Amino acid sequence: MAGKIVSMYKLKQIISLKMQGQSRKSIAKAVATSKTTVKKYLQLIESNQWDCQWLLSIEDNELEALFNGPQPDVTLRFADMQSMMSYFVKELERVGVNRWVLWGEYRNKHPDGYSYSQFCYYLQQYIKAKSATMHFEHEPGDKLFIDYAGKKLHLVDAHTGEIIDVEVFIATLGYSQYTYVEASMNQQKESFIKSTENALLYFGGVPKVLVCDNLKSAVTKASKYEADLNNDFLDFANHYQTAVLPTRSAKPKDKAHVEKSVSIVYSRIYAKLRDRVLHTLPELNAAIREHLIEHNNTLFQGKDYSRSQCFETDERAHLKPLASERYQLKEYSQVQVLKNSHVHVHKDKHYYSVPYRYIGEKVKIICTGSTVNIYYKTERIAVHSRDFRPYKYTTTKEHLPSTHQFVADWNPTKFITWAASIHPDVEQYIKKILDSRAYPEQAYRSCVGILSMEKKVGKERLIAACKRAEHFNIYNYKVISNILQNKLDVMSPEEENTSQMVLPFHENIRGAEYYNKIK
Repeated sequence: MAGKIVSMYKLKQIISLKMQGQSRKSIAKAVATSKTTVKKYLQLIESNQWDCQWLLSIEDNELEALFNGPQPDVTLRFADMQSMMSYFVKELERVGVNRWVLWGEYRNKHPDGYSYSQFCYYLQQYIKAKSATMHFEHEPGDKLFIDYAGKKLHLVDAHTGEIIDVEVFIATLGYSQYTYVEASMNQQKESFIKSTENALLYFGGVPKVLVCDNLKSAVTKASKYEADLNNDFLDFANHYQTAVLPTRSAKPKDKAHVEKSVSIVYSRIYAKLRDRVLHTLPELNAAIREHLIEHNNTLFQGKDYSRSQCFETDERAHLKPLASERYQLKEYSQVQVLKNSHVHVHKDKHYYSVPYRYIGEKVKIICTGSTVNIYYKTERIAVHSRDFRPYKYTTTKEHLPSTHQFVADWNPTKFITWAASIHPDVEQYIKKILDSRAYPEQAYRSCVGILSMEKKVGKERLIAACKRAEHFNIYNYKVISNILQNKLDVMSPEEENTSQMVLPFHENIRGAEYYNKIK
């Protein structure tokens, strides 16, 4: 589509904020993009009659293909009508002017425009949007205010006595002022997202909007007008299908609820922990939880109910359900598919297979703590369980060319089973070969070569060759090959005792020609 293309994180936030009834101007400020861009995306949703809840539920790559692919011409027709909306609304206030009159004027100007019923529908939607008001700040289940306390708590190292400062995360629901408090080692992105998620789990639901201060973990660039939000935090919010609204820089009223909670937490939690010596973060958070429950159960001043009672009675039911799975941070990388049909995840030094037809192509890898998803353009071409073992391969057999699939199955069990199907003596010999190498992989080709001899010379000769080689305690492919080539496996005992007997091959046997050279 024309105009600036936003990331799928921001697009989902645009959709979420629109569902919350936010204006285009406030949405543009929240996601740090232009009103024109927001307008285009919202018009595209409306003109295609896409369901917003469905758009939030699909994968980012599907969303990208949907919005940034070829679009129908209806967008232009919709834009033409939208450009006249303010005129239509103003004219409706005049005596004798109704929708039928305005539709006639519209069709005279745009003969291929909307039908009368569609015209009335979009006009009514426009009037509703213009007359819509912002949600009340204290609406149940609406906003969760999150921030870190300015003052820190501390731990004491049990061995050295060192005092270790820790951060204190505070989250407060706007309506009931029900509060969650948690200590963490830092304010980094991983800790911030984990603490926010723990707060949602504590509340047992998700508010419509997360209102955060201009933390670096949530906001990469603070601004009075357009803050740049951290993509990982946006992804977290999209996972729980909630929106993010950062507070304006230097505007304390925007976060008055959490600021008030911080002040109360100082007196009701900090003060009661001031003389306690705690050594670990779990110990500290357990102590915080005791006083947090007491704080939430304390009656409001001058009222006969507490935060807990207000939350349970009036707010809990308005929270949206939690996601079915906990959020996992994503790591992104762009790599080229190797000639062996694998891609390299550099952080883990591990290799994952992709279908061989993508060899040489650039692909995008998205890693979570448990999975590795691989995309070619907007199509997911492979998914694997994440393996953190370095220099190892995770391979799906069907991803490889047919000529390579046999090799992909190589492992000690395969060769031992194969040898056992021939004869126990062959099985024993193959086991000895595998045991003789520092790494079993070093013996795989020898095993293939030996076991393949069955088709060339027959089962009986191969069994005899393995017996003879084991008699001399020599375990490799060359000795079996030498025995079979020289027919030592079929030599009679009389022939074996003659002076003309050929010695079995061994790399440490020098041979007669060596001594001739010395002479």
